[in-house]
Amino acid sequence: MEKSNINLNSKLPRVGSTIFSKMTQLANQHHAINLSQGFPDFEADPKLLELVDKYMHNGDNQYAPMAGVLPLRKKLSEISDAEFGCSYDIDKEITVTAGATQAIATAVAATIREGDEVILFSPAYDCYAPMVELHGGIPVFVKLIYPDYSINWEYVKKVLSHRTRMIILNNPHNPSGSILKESDLRTLTEITENSNILILSDEVYENILLNGETHQSVRRFSELAARSFVIGSLGKTLHVTGWKIGYCMAPENLMREFQKVHQYLVFSVNTPVQYAIAEYLEDHETDKVSETYRHKRDLFLEFTANSRFKPLTTHGGYFQLMEYSDITREADVEFAERLTTEYGVAAIPLSVFYSQPTDHKVLRFCFAKNEETLRKAGLLLSKV
Repeated sequence: MEKSNINLNSKLPRVGSTIFSKMTQLANQHHAINLSQGFPDFEADPKLLELVDKYMHNGDNQYAPMAGVLPLRKKLSEISDAEFGCSYDIDKEITVTAGATQAIATAVAATIREGDEVILFSPAYDCYAPMVELHGGIPVFVKLIYPDYSINWEYVKKVLSHRTRMIILNNPHNPSGSILKESDLRTLTEITENSNILILSDEVYENILLNGETHQSVRRFSELAARSFVIGSLGKTLHVTGWKIGYCMAPENLMREFQKVHQYLVFSVNTPVQYAIAEYLEDHETDKVSETYRHKRDLFLEFTANSRFKPLTTHGGYFQLMEYSDITREADVEFAERLTTEYGVAAIPLSVFYSQPTDHKVLRFCFAKNEETLRKAGLLLSKV
């Protein structure tokens, strides 16, 4: 095609290819084990695949209702009620989305206007700030306390202002694997009381708790639930990230605005997959997901025990942080690239998740892999 002479003033001038794409490309080029991007390399339950096939052949291949198929919305409400004592109206307060990222983008688009401030906790998952900026919002970053990546609530109080429109939580937290405690959410309740501050609670790893903890969802606290968009990911829970099936739960007045945007972004998402997941969840509890990933985390730690990497404590999600200062003083981006090209294991440097230059010599490894993949990676890392 002939080169275009049209000049565009980018709405996201600082955004390029994500670090996940770059590291995956590098891993592919050098035939490295890819522990950078967060996706499983093992198959989903064959029963779930059979159910998708069943609904496809049943003829459920046309548009789903805008909010999602009724059986899935009903099941999501039942799970929320059973686990957190928070029931959502299946007709007015739940929307099935094309993955969690779409749900996050939609919630921000529906609520953030020019000049609104949004508090983000850094290191932060990479889609939050661009979505805020795309709609004229101003990200206000609060750095988590290293090495446990806890929240400094006194600093949060200092940065709150009359312009604060939203606080974005990620619990369990990606990339650190930290989780919020009950005391964190009680403090959040106190500082948002009698305000119009919204909460976007990204809880995509809610079913992956690694040390026997209980997931502290905002849904456990009625005052928080009343001001929150809660985002979940069935793709992560059921090991089918490529299906891109997420959901959003929110009070009716918030969901009404969410759906106004949702209907013009995607309108609805994959119909047979929704029906299949709804039926699958009738007979399969999500509480076994934590057990699966706890075992994989422990295997990864076992296989890297003889390496010079130092593991940081991981409480949730399927990423393990490893500190490497005993190996080299290289910048984490440089070391991550060299680890891929020279040793054959790809990881993500933590500094890319920060708004300001911060390098604690830490890499993030995804352990959502089969045992043989983790074993091979451990052997290679032990040679570094």
